[in-house]
Amino acid sequence: MSRPAGLAGDPVEFAAMTEISIIAHLADTAFARRLPDGLTTAQFAVLNHLLRLDTQQTIGELARALQVSQPTMSSTVRRLEEKGLVTPVPDPDDRRIRRIRVTPAGTAARKAAVQALDASRSELASLTRQEWKQLLPLLNKLRVALDSAR
Repeated sequence: MSRPAGLAGDPVEFAAMTEISIIAHLADTAFARRLPDGLTTAQFAVLNHLLRLDTQQTIGELARALQVSQPTMSSTVRRLEEKGLVTPVPDPDDRRIRRIRVTPAGTAARKAAVQALDASRSELASLTRQEWKQLLPLLNKLRVALDSAR
């Protein structure tokens, strides 16, 4: 069994956030190995963000939401466009502004990526389905609090 994150005497919040950070890196690596068709985790994050919120956003909005620089987001979106997974559309209020919309192929790619996660069920089986259901609201509450504080 591995040791908990942090040192003896560290605040429990610090230890928990350290564990979450380590889990995020491990999960990202495991998920990246299973992504289909050369999709990167950064590209998946854009598709997932837009589809989860059922929205279209500018590159600047996407960069802020995913906490990356605008040049990084521009590059990610350009690669998604080259793959036919997103397309720029004019903003209805200002035609000079381009919003990024997920294409049907992008929706299918996200679905395939989520289904690829099934391949890692054995890695995730250390928690029961009930434990996952208990964990999700706590993680969501923490995400909302951290997101509103940035």
